[in-house]
Amino acid sequence: MAIHVPPTLDAQAFHCPQCGVYSRQVWTTLLLRHARGQMVPVDNFKASLCEHCHRMVLWHEDHMVFPLVGCGPHAAEDTPEHVRADYDEANSISGLSPRGSAALLRLAVQKLCKHLGQAGKTIDDDIKAMVAAGLPSQIQKALDTVRVVGNEAVHPGTLDIKDDTATVAKLFTLVNMIVHKMITEPKEIDALYQSLPENKRDAIDRRDGK
Repeated sequence: MAIHVPPTLDAQAFHCPQCGVYSRQVWTTLLLRHARGQMVPVDNFKASLCEHCHRMVLWHEDHMVFPLVGCGPHAAEDTPEHVRADYDEANSISGLSPRGSAALLRLAVQKLCKHLGQAGKTIDDDIKAMVAAGLPSQIQKALDTVRVVGNEAVHPGTLDIKDDTATVAKLFTLVNMIVHKMITEPKEIDALYQSLPENKRDAIDRRDGK
């Protein structure tokens, strides 16, 4: 999976929200022409210019205020539609409300766990069960770092005042990692198997006692 680098204030490079390309950014302060003709800086506002598409992103303090698009990567292609709805909504507000975005992403994780056959009651138990079913244990560790599981678990819809853009960026990546490992990879392996000649598949099935 390609690593998505979200837009961050003063970062030298990130995935541009205008063109989607990972590119270097040129930063500048905003200037306002005074009534007397003098140019004065605008407090707490900056702009970043993408060296790839040459379009600008406007920032107020550490929030991206233009364009009003998500800071996270697109949902993985095989994301179930009812999970994608929460993911996309979380992405749409990630720049303006990291806490709201994190709450929606936790809800997306819980729905994804249920879609994958888990009880859907506690994310901690669901993730442990999926690790036993083949989900890499590293993903469970990564979920622990963003307080999705364990003693500090937050129920979907509960806002955690510690949530920030860094936490949200990790959550976007983790949702896509779970989809890739538990849905996309098995589908690709099955497609590869089905591409074998029928007589070869029959021989394998007989060998495996199917």
